[in-house]
Amino acid sequence: MSDYLSPGCFVRLDGRPDWGIGQIQTAIGSRVTVNFEHAGKQLINTDRVSLVAVDNETVTR
Repeated sequence: MSDYLSPGCFVRLDGRPDWGIGQIQTAIGSRVTVNFEHAGKQLINTDRVSLVAVDNETVTR
C-alpha cells in the first residue's frame, strides 16, 4: 500500500473533481474506502481509477 493511500490521508478522484476532497477510511489492497465531501462514502478500486494525493496542509475543513 502506498503511503498516500493510508487511512486519514486526503485524496481526489481523478476524473471526478465534482466529488471534492475525500479522506481515506480504509485501504485493503486495491480497494480503498473514501469519504468524499460531495459524494459521501465510496469504495474505490485503484486498479481501475486513480486517486490523487492532496496535501493535508491545503485541506480546509
